[in-house]
Amino acid sequence: MENLKLIKVESPEQGAEHVFRIMKEELDNGRLDVLGLATGSTMIPVYKKWTESDLDFTQVTAFNLDEYVGLEASNPNSYDYFMKEHLFSKKKFKETHIPNGMATNLDEECAAYEALLQANPLDIQLLGVGENGHIAFNEPGTPADSVTHPVELTESTLGVNGQYFDNNEEIPKTALTMGIASIMRAEKILILAFGEKKRAALKTLLEGNITLECSITQLLHHQDVTVITDLEL
Repeated sequence: MENLKLIKVESPEQGAEHVFRIMKEELDNGRLDVLGLATGSTMIPVYKKWTESDLDFTQVTAFNLDEYVGLEASNPNSYDYFMKEHLFSKKKFKETHIPNGMATNLDEECAAYEALLQANPLDIQLLGVGENGHIAFNEPGTPADSVTHPVELTESTLGVNGQYFDNNEEIPKTALTMGIASIMRAEKILILAFGEKKRAALKTLLEGNITLECSITQLLHHQDVTVITDLEL
């Protein structure tokens, strides 16, 4: 698997240092115009490092992977809110794009988002991975040729994401997400995965068998993937 590079770190903070160095090199060499971003606790140290640095994103257009359906941007559990809190309120970008989970026509919103992605090819895509091997919200069984689409979230994903919601707040069961094909068009992909709960997904990836039941394995088709993890694999 010559296209896949594995970087072992001791902590998420050390992982964030590696991502920072990659970003700085790409920016310094004029190779970063469009950047794909992710949300979740894995990304918090990454964005903290960026906001405390002199990295200049003012000429960079950003696209986020996904968004819940039915959450206003002002809802603390929306990914729009997450991005503003951890990055966009502290670092200026040329443009930022997040799927609109409040759109009246979700299929039209996905088609418009995909058209923007195709008009602005991703130089780098940041990814986390779900416990069931999903990337973005591409749950097990998602076709490899999928583009930006609405998705029904699995019980596994809802169970994991439920920790971020108050007991009296219903977890959205639907989201909008970049598809696997959307992600695969990125020139370079960086995956961050920390903690034992991510071991099964990474183990499946490194076994080298591509299966729709573990979306992360589709990345084995990609020409430039870097995995940053604290796990011994």
